[in-house]
Amino acid sequence: MRIFNEIRFDNLRGDLFGGVTAAVVALPMALAFGVASGAGPAAGLYGAVLVGLFAALFGSTPTLISEPTGPMTVVMTAVIANLVATNPEQGLAMAFTVVMMAGVFQIILGLLRFGKYVTLMPYTVVSGFMTGIGLIMIILQLGPFLGQATPAGGVLGTLRSLPDLVIQVDPAEAGLALMTLALILFFPKRLKTYLPPQLLALVLGTLISLLLLDGSDLRRIGEIPTGLPTIQMPVFSAEQWRLMLVDALVLAVLGCIDALLTSVIAESLTRKEHDSNKELIGQGLGNLASGLCGGIAGAGATMGTVVNIQSGARSALSGITRALILLVVVLWAAGLTSQIPLAVLAGIAFKVGLDIIDWSFLKRAHRVSLRAAMIMYGVIALTVFVDLIWAVAVGVFVANVLTIDRLSRLQSRSVRAIQHPGEHENLTLDAQAVLERADGRILLFTLGGPLIFGLAKAIARQHAVLEDHEVLILDFSEVPILGVSSSLALEKLVLEDLDAGRQVLIAGAEGDVRQRLDRLGITARLPADQVVSSMQEALVRAEALLAASPRPVPLIKPEAVVA
Repeated sequence: MRIFNEIRFDNLRGDLFGGVTAAVVALPMALAFGVASGAGPAAGLYGAVLVGLFAALFGSTPTLISEPTGPMTVVMTAVIANLVATNPEQGLAMAFTVVMMAGVFQIILGLLRFGKYVTLMPYTVVSGFMTGIGLIMIILQLGPFLGQATPAGGVLGTLRSLPDLVIQVDPAEAGLALMTLALILFFPKRLKTYLPPQLLALVLGTLISLLLLDGSDLRRIGEIPTGLPTIQMPVFSAEQWRLMLVDALVLAVLGCIDALLTSVIAESLTRKEHDSNKELIGQGLGNLASGLCGGIAGAGATMGTVVNIQSGARSALSGITRALILLVVVLWAAGLTSQIPLAVLAGIAFKVGLDIIDWSFLKRAHRVSLRAAMIMYGVIALTVFVDLIWAVAVGVFVANVLTIDRLSRLQSRSVRAIQHPGEHENLTLDAQAVLERADGRILLFTLGGPLIFGLAKAIARQHAVLEDHEVLILDFSEVPILGVSSSLALEKLVLEDLDAGRQVLIAGAEGDVRQRLDRLGITARLPADQVVSSMQEALVRAEALLAASPRPVPLIKPEAVVA
């Protein structure tokens, strides 16, 4: 595994132009996310610089742009609010420690090679979770959008305060926010390649506030400290340790999902594969550095990445260029941002919330599957009104249970107990002939597909209704995977037949399936010649066993004899 990402100089013009364009797009977003999180605009800029720089240097997707994103900002907002409420003096420092911990968790996930498992979540859960996060961002921006501070109490507090927010609306700030939102919404698509609407809204909104609304008491960003950031040493609180650990895990997992999904998009656009595990290490180093320097958490950003690629970028040089340009703003030009109205940033963040919502799936989820729609709506409700962790946990659990139930019902059709030739249409002529000659004395158990734990009941049910046989054949020829529950059900079935004095044969068990049967000791209980490689061999052997022990002739009662 290479230490550094792919940095090339054969596409210098495209990479530099991509980096500059991505920096222009990132500036208003970083300021908006920093303010929305509660950590301040400087924290958003530091996050954009450091997460972007380290992910570009040590990640795996050359064209990926990493920075604070909408989903990460929503979680970061909750983390800061909770920690500051419980510990006003050190709450913000503890929040930066959470960002560092999240980075460490991401590095560990990458080193343990968990990258390929991170995105293995049902789409209904991912869609519901992202839509819920989009709704949270919109709700939390209602206060600043209407010219007031965000009410305490998060989503529920904002919704409870909504009537007061509407009554006390500041017309000037609400007008600026609406103008910003409308400009971004209705900006011509063909012009977005040359001028990002977020930047135009930022500049235009600021100029209008200075030239036309100078007398108004508008809330603005204020001075951002220039120069190098102050190192934030990790702050631990024994009482809040568990909460910090959970928050860090949420940030880490969400950041992994966000980054890897964006990497997949970049891969589809550039046709260049990425290493998920290396990407997680790069993301983790970025968040570790960001938290250490007082920046908020970040991840792969879809919009920045797509803009970067469309501008001609093909290597990580673009991401490094973008980070260095933003670093110049942080070190020497931060004073230029002091007059930006908070309402303009609220309008930008409001549009981000709208973009996060999965409108496409919301429109047709009920047509695709009613169950899928219910899972998605349930995850949305839990995300918005309960907790992000519970939303994902419950959504994944319910989705997996329903999937397993559906697979079990589907796979149970492949578990067939056959005693007579007419009971299965796919039997060969030789197999049908053997069963016909056996006249019900052979029970052929055909097993197909992966035997997951949901099939244990189907196996037991099939065997229970067919006890009248002398030889049992278990055919594993079409079984690639044998789960623990199913293997234990089969073990019970074999032991019951052996205890009843019946013969048992195993056919077609190979690879992992054979190893599982060997470890359970099932094959050791049978003679070596009764574990064969094919069903046809098993049928021949079964017929030989029946010939060696012919069926006893029933006794004729004396009164039945005709004189």
